[in-house]
Amino acid sequence: MKVRLTPFSVEWAQLFQDEATHLKAIFGGLITEFEHFGSTSVPEMKAKPVIDMMCIVNDISAVDAFNEKMNALGYDIAGEWGISGRRLFRKGGEHRTHHIHFYQYDNPQIERHLIFRDYLRNHPEEVARYSHFKEVLAEQFENTNEYSRAKKAFVTEMEQLALTWYKETRG
Repeated sequence: MKVRLTPFSVEWAQLFQDEATHLKAIFGGLITEFEHFGSTSVPEMKAKPVIDMMCIVNDISAVDAFNEKMNALGYDIAGEWGISGRRLFRKGGEHRTHHIHFYQYDNPQIERHLIFRDYLRNHPEEVARYSHFKEVLAEQFENTNEYSRAKKAFVTEMEQLALTWYKETRG
């Protein structure tokens, strides 16, 4: 897939809400909480216009029963896709619009993602630095696989800063 980096859009929050309503109709009470995370959830962040949604459930294995229905509705089923205990659904094919990440309530990935999001929301200078880094990478790499691999070390470093910030703010 080609890298499509765009300026922040206030519409992303509405796209998240619309998809949450859609997923609630499909999964009913299985989803206990929805979270908007990733770059589209951070004001002023440049991002690929793909909404990252987290759906928290009490039992991750129950999500598997919805694979056929989600596929029929146009979602790609990606399974764990490299993260143990996750179920990933992708919407939009080559012009992807959403990544739906399901996690069981006790999965440590939940906290990691939300701390990173909240760190960026509270540090506009880091948003500017990360956005600039993404722009440089988008000029170097055409497809998302190469782009994502190239930013991995930078993101890992930033996640460590976020964890330190989180521990300090919790006192």
